[in-house]
Amino acid sequence: MTWLIIWIVIYLAVIIWFTARHVRKNDPEQYLVNNRNTALLPLVFTTLATFVGGGTSIGLIAMGYESGFAAIGIGMAYVAGFMILYRYAGQIRDFGAARRIYTFPQYLLRQYTTGHSASFTRLFSGSVSGVNIFIFFFLLSAQFVGMASLLKHGFGMGYQTAAVVSALTIILYTALAGLSGVIYTDMIQFVVIVIMILFIFIPGTWSDTEGFARLAELPAEMLHGTFYGYTFLIGLLIFLSPSVLVRMDIWQRMLAARDASIARKTAFWSGIGMLPFYIIFPLVGMSVRLTMGGEVNPNEATYLFIDKHGGAFIAAFAITGLLAALMSSGDSFLNIISISAIRDFSGWGKKERSTAADGHKLIRIATIVFGLIALALSLTFPYIVDLMVVGIGTIVIFVPVTLLALSHPNPGHYARWALVSILSGFMVNTVFFVLGISQPETFEPKSSFIPAFIVSALVLGAGLLIHTKKPKDAAHT
Repeated sequence: MTWLIIWIVIYLAVIIWFTARHVRKNDPEQYLVNNRNTALLPLVFTTLATFVGGGTSIGLIAMGYESGFAAIGIGMAYVAGFMILYRYAGQIRDFGAARRIYTFPQYLLRQYTTGHSASFTRLFSGSVSGVNIFIFFFLLSAQFVGMASLLKHGFGMGYQTAAVVSALTIILYTALAGLSGVIYTDMIQFVVIVIMILFIFIPGTWSDTEGFARLAELPAEMLHGTFYGYTFLIGLLIFLSPSVLVRMDIWQRMLAARDASIARKTAFWSGIGMLPFYIIFPLVGMSVRLTMGGEVNPNEATYLFIDKHGGAFIAAFAITGLLAALMSSGDSFLNIISISAIRDFSGWGKKERSTAADGHKLIRIATIVFGLIALALSLTFPYIVDLMVVGIGTIVIFVPVTLLALSHPNPGHYARWALVSILSGFMVNTVFFVLGISQPETFEPKSSFIPAFIVSALVLGAGLLIHTKKPKDAAHT
């Protein structure tokens, strides 16, 4: 425990330094999008740190322990998704810079509600932001669960105490530092994750699996990636891939790029760079399954692996690195939730010159409130795999309306159908997820995003056909 305390103190000193550096500046443009002047390397690092951060790493290790190579399907889907993002990244960055767009919901609001009534604008804004915030609550709660599981073992804390400590740490840092601080700490945390993979995860996995030969001892469905069924695996590749295009945290990073070229390069190199992580982490979980059997709590697989393969010094460094990575993802998600809530719900920006400082304070207050709500979710539903998959899966309901907004010269014509598409997809996702939780033998809850995506696309497609057909009918009368 001594080495763990030393490493954590070193890490906290770095965090305090970055916080002090950025808290002195009360510039909303820096707080929200790092002055839209972020270079390629830090932008790639902060993107990868969010996608392969602590919650994802612990979640994928838990998923690998539980289901085997099914977890790699998520990584393959994300690589394809970043290639889709590459097509639009420059457009997103330049549109945001020209029109002072700070969030993904704010983009949809501008594209779909221009020229519509104030009441419809409020309904659309509240629906889009509300669904996005709901999604990121699950992702943020997954980070709290991951941090709590590490602190529980590292310091002998109870789970509830560890979850509270984790949440308060993330809330405090995010409220003070904003995106500029998040980007810098993400760079450090990503480097730590890479070091941990090279010196602990890869050698340990190679040893436990005897050069991967022992993987053949696992059930066939774990090796084939079909543990959750073919529907889940195929659905990941077809339906989850475009979800990268509609993630609020990715939009914030594209909007923070120095120019359109850097935004496109960030999308490309982030997609290429993340796949190895989505292969290594599940292999760690499978190694734990082989060496410790099937009675381990999946949330604890990461700690058990580190404890086995690292001495006191190395294990403490690894746990600190994972805690840092969890914080990396957690502060990103919390930052996104808070910005979206204030900018998109309250309409901050209409009187920007006189209300920017007030809006900045409101974002910090929202950070505290939403962080506490996510803490409550992590205490009542401490299942990191389910939290992670529900969060990343539900996002796909925004894909149809986003593709229309990015490709159509006047998407506002279809605003009402866009709203119905989002809400219907969200309701279908919720119904199927609840069905899967209550009756797992009937439906796999992790596949709830598939019918949700289909319904969202069909509803919007029907709206396009109806709206396009009306003028033609009118011309014949």
